[in-house]
Amino acid sequence: MSVVGGREIGEVRRRHLAALAYEVEARGLSWRLAGPGESVLGVRGPRTPRQVMVVATPDGDGWSYLWTGGGIADVTGVAQVADELARLLD
Repeated sequence: MSVVGGREIGEVRRRHLAALAYEVEARGLSWRLAGPGESVLGVRGPRTPRQVMVVATPDGDGWSYLWTGGGIADVTGVAQVADELARLLD
């Protein structure tokens, strides 16, 4: 992989995580970007100390979200992923 390719992947990853951050915040959850190049989204529920870590990763011809506990979903379903995280952290 070239340096430019890696940089582009990082930018796309951050865009997907930012979209998810917007959606989880709209559901009353808090979040923060962490890791090298802000490559991981940490999401916390409003009433518990539990946290879920989410990554966005290339998957075939598209991208997927992966989160702790075995969750996986296509990034095109960002609203549904946010709903699922809200259920997990309620």
